Amino acid sequence: MKTTLKLMIIFFATLLISCGGKEEKKKETFSYKKKTTTEKTTTKTPKKVKASDRVVLDNKGVGPIKNIDLGAEIDKKMATQGSEIFKKMCTACHRPDKKFIGPAPAGILDRRAPEWVMNMILNPEVMVKEDPLAKELLIEFNGAPMANQGLSEEDARAVLEYFRTLK
Repeated sequence: MKTTLKLMIIFFATLLISCGGKEEKKKETFSYKKKTTTEKTTTKTPKKVKASDRVVLDNKGVGPIKNIDLGAEIDKKMATQGSEIFKKMCTACHRPDKKFIGPAPAGILDRRAPEWVMNMILNPEVMVKEDPLAKELLIEFNGAPMANQGLSEEDARAVLEYFRTLK
C-alpha cells in the first residue's frame, strides 16, 4: 500500500507539473461572422455592332456607280436573271439567307445603299482598300476578300434586283 500511495503521489505531481506553467497558443478557429460585401461599380460598355449588322445607308462606296434609281416595283424578269447569275457566280461564298464565307444578301438593301452594293459587286478590290465599311467586313469575315467576278453593270444590276426579292 505504501508503494501504491507513493506511485499515486508521483503520478499526481507529474500531472500537476505537466499541466501548469505553459501558455498554450490559441489556434484560429472557424468564425461564423458574416463577411461584409463590397459593391463593385461596373460601367457597361456599349455592345459593338458587327459591320454586317450595322445600318449604313448614306455611304455609296467607291466605284463607278454614283446613283441608282430603284423602281417601286421589282422587275421580275431582271430578278430572275439576277438569281441565275447569283447561283452561277456567287454561291461559292454566299448563301441567300445565312452567313457563309461572305455575308448573306437577304435584307442587304435595308442596311446598305444600292450604290454601295453595286460598287462592292463591281469593284471589290478598291472597296476593300478605300471604303471603311468594306474594310470592317473583310475583318469580320476572317480576311476572305470578295472575288471580282468581272460582272457587267447590267449583270450587277440584275443581281441587285434579285437581292430586292430576298427578305
